[in-house]
Amino acid sequence: MEATEKKPNPFVRGKQFLVEVWAELQKTTWPLPKEVQGTTIVVIVAVLITAAYLYAADLLIVRVLDLVQKMFGR
Repeated sequence: MEATEKKPNPFVRGKQFLVEVWAELQKTTWPLPKEVQGTTIVVIVAVLITAAYLYAADLLIVRVLDLVQKMFGR
């Protein structure tokens, strides 16, 4: 016969998981509000730049396709 390992009770495993999660959270260094504000501004500016680029690219593609359609279309 093979030796079978008995799994611990799910509640024991759950408790152990939460203890380990809490230990990891204690090691975490949280950003200061000023750092959060700075990175938030960077993200918003990056999103706005990307949106403007995609808007301009979309307009260009539409105009090129309209021109092609007028030249070769009906």
